[in-house]
Amino acid sequence: MVPVSEPAGVRVGDLDPGSVDAAAVAHHGDPAREQRTLATAAGLVDRTHRDLLVIPGPDRITWLHDLTTQHLRALAPWQGTELLVLSPHGHVEAHAVATDDGSATWLDTEPGGGPGLLEFLTRMRFMTRVEPAGAGAGWGLWSLVGPAADTAVTRLGIAALDPPRTQPVPPAKFASADVAPVPTTLYQVAALPGGGWARRMGYGYDLLVPRDRTGLAAELGVPRAGHWAFEALRVAARVPRLGFETDHRTIPAEVGWLGAAVHLDKGCYRGQETVARVHNLGRPPRRLVLLHLDGIGTDELPAPGTPVLVAGGDRPVGVTGTAVRHFELGMVVLALVKRSVADSAELRVGPAAAAIDPD
Repeated sequence: MVPVSEPAGVRVGDLDPGSVDAAAVAHHGDPAREQRTLATAAGLVDRTHRDLLVIPGPDRITWLHDLTTQHLRALAPWQGTELLVLSPHGHVEAHAVATDDGSATWLDTEPGGGPGLLEFLTRMRFMTRVEPAGAGAGWGLWSLVGPAADTAVTRLGIAALDPPRTQPVPPAKFASADVAPVPTTLYQVAALPGGGWARRMGYGYDLLVPRDRTGLAAELGVPRAGHWAFEALRVAARVPRLGFETDHRTIPAEVGWLGAAVHLDKGCYRGQETVARVHNLGRPPRRLVLLHLDGIGTDELPAPGTPVLVAGGDRPVGVTGTAVRHFELGMVVLALVKRSVADSAELRVGPAAAAIDPD
């Protein structure tokens, strides 16, 4: 078991007071070491700044199925998945990870995104037997990240869970029989002794625990790691985040959410026509890429929304999302660029030369 200390850490808000992640711990003294720990062993990341909603009621699954992009009718107790809420024109308005514990469905979403999502769900109740509400201050979400997470989670008194199952995205022209009527991504979930649950993710486990459960890292036998380390691995994995790699025009096909959060053969939901049309044509206007940046230091990393330019030109061909200093890749940033931009294009982001990672 790894010796565990509990340093307070440096909060994001101490360095960037305007960040939506201001309440998160940025790092515990050594961001690069914390990244390496998450990539090669296991560490615990405090993500209790994420907003949590809880939806009890016997109609919760069918109700959410009808409102969102995900096929939820087959979601069983102690399973999880991802879903989107779209505008009537198919633009992404909300993203959440859903977990059902047999008596309620939990939705965890971006910091600050909970109230808007709750308002939408409350307006859509009509005559259904559901009671959407904020989860309150008694619960918090932590993430146990790394290849050794399966071993660490057993110290909480549960067995390791199977990795996520994800359906492949069907081709533009497909038969209904080719797409199973189940969630496109399925996460296994287990109840934790003492309350809450563990949800198996691609990076490890999300742990919903009472906020007064102190010393969770010591129970798991792993060190703490900061939000910066978690974000660096997310960027390297090309996983989008609402409000960072999306804007008011983003549609699911642009950022890879068709595989994780959108079922392409289910009943009508708001924005479905746009999703189907873009998928059938195979021509989303933009795509999510990873850019390698050269010629800048950590203090010069671009802010989300910085224009991406073709070298030698002044017309934007995209915008940046999250920029990080990765412990192996160096300075990298996720960006939404026009579909026509070639992988070999020479680009610029502010003072930095930028190149698309084709992998």
